[in-house]
Amino acid sequence: MFIQIEFQSDVPIYEQVTRQIIEGIARGEMKPGDTLPSVRSLAADLGVNMHTVNKSYHELEAKGIITIRPKSGAIISSEEERALSPEQLRQIEKNLKPVVAEGMVLGATAEQIEHMMKKVFADLQIPAEGV
Repeated sequence: MFIQIEFQSDVPIYEQVTRQIIEGIARGEMKPGDTLPSVRSLAADLGVNMHTVNKSYHELEAKGIITIRPKSGAIISSEEERALSPEQLRQIEKNLKPVVAEGMVLGATAEQIEHMMKKVFADLQIPAEGV
């Protein structure tokens, strides 16, 4: 697993870790049942505080993306375990709304925004069916 931290970024480090793990799973670099590095190990590799990685792992667990098991570590949840709930779908829409609104304010058309979404799906190597 390759995670790159931008220490000068406005995005908190724990959020950078969370996002990059999610992207790695979406790309298929990590699969259900795979174990993430221990909090201590990943923190040492990234040169960050253990509490930062711990916060990221707990965010991922709250989203249903990983399961934290004592003595087994953080394990990527199966597709069944992380089935999209209506609440999660609402949260995704809520997160997308300000980004789309900013694009609209800056003059992006619906077609341009749709093209960008398809590009993001392609970048993550996910078929853009239905988009």
